[in-house]
Amino acid sequence: MSALKYWLWLTELPGLTNQTRLALLQHFPTPEDVYYAEAEEVLLTEGITREQAILLENKDCAAADRILADCQRLNVNILTLQDAGYPNRLRNIYDPPCLLYVRGRLPAFDDEAAVAVVGTRDCTPYGVSCAEKLGHGLAAGGAVVVSGLARGIDSAALRGALRAGGTVAAVLGNGTDVIYPPENQYLYEDVAAAGALVSEYPPGTPPDGRHFPVRNRILSGLSLAALVVEAPERSGALITAGTALEQGRDVFAVPGPIDAPASVGCNRLIRDGAGLASDAWDILREYEARFPDKLRREGTQDAPPVLGYQARQKTEPKPVAPSVSLSHNNLSLTDDQICLLRTLTEEPMLADDLIELTGIPTRRVLSALTVLEIEHLVTQHSGKRYARAVNLTE
Repeated sequence: MSALKYWLWLTELPGLTNQTRLALLQHFPTPEDVYYAEAEEVLLTEGITREQAILLENKDCAAADRILADCQRLNVNILTLQDAGYPNRLRNIYDPPCLLYVRGRLPAFDDEAAVAVVGTRDCTPYGVSCAEKLGHGLAAGGAVVVSGLARGIDSAALRGALRAGGTVAAVLGNGTDVIYPPENQYLYEDVAAAGALVSEYPPGTPPDGRHFPVRNRILSGLSLAALVVEAPERSGALITAGTALEQGRDVFAVPGPIDAPASVGCNRLIRDGAGLASDAWDILREYEARFPDKLRREGTQDAPPVLGYQARQKTEPKPVAPSVSLSHNNLSLTDDQICLLRTLTEEPMLADDLIELTGIPTRRVLSALTVLEIEHLVTQHSGKRYARAVNLTE
């Protein structure tokens, strides 16, 4: 029996959770070892109950055979957690899928600035316009746009990215051969041609309401950041934002009218520290230093040479940050503010890291940062990260 068949046996065995499968794969080198293990050995796996060990006595591989045949017929590739092509970015989340079904060509996510764009199905014309604009801008700027293929914001973001000729990936809550919603048939084909359709569910799996919150961890897990375009108070997009934060990803949101129900979630995210995104560069500038050869501001690539003011503007050196003398302390800075300025660098730092490095209580750190930001000595970046905006002299 091929090694891949053991993976399919394990993932399709009824009654096991993904966490149970991951625990088994931590204890045993491969699914093949799980398949042939005695019950007593299985019970040595941390967290495994006797009832779960009994489930593993089912050695029927009919489902695995069927899935292998379907994938071959549909040209769907299978990536396991132990394959070299499985993205490390996803592998390192708390609950990675044991395997992925991929139709198309999976981007090299570990080397890409991927941004998940999500939002409500019941969107407004404003939301659709913003999603298409931002999807286009992210793709034109060199990012991989990741989304679902749900109605509304997800589909609009992918359409915008495809119009820009960018690379895209869609994470599904059903099999990669199941088109949902039906009107997205052509969009499915376009995404598969320009990137990949991705699912942890085998071909033929119908859409199920329980699948979509679960697949959100893959959306954010493949990405550096999650962008919420439009989300009411109770929205699956907010679940994705929460999952992204748990995974250490950045979160951005598009602001909307304060009396618009579809924008309540986004406005609250911004209030609570998410980055405000009005165009793609609001997001991509955060990763420009990390991907200097891939990211660019939309409209600047291959631009023809220009004369006059615009040409001079491009060749002018980067402005030098103003200097602040700590010895003279003309600004009447407090000890906390001085300590924070000395600790901060030009690279954004989390407030939690500043609290740990300085030993200053949380309330005082946040208060001092607020004053420093008002005085233009510190700039705040997405995710409540702060950078020093001045040079220090003693």
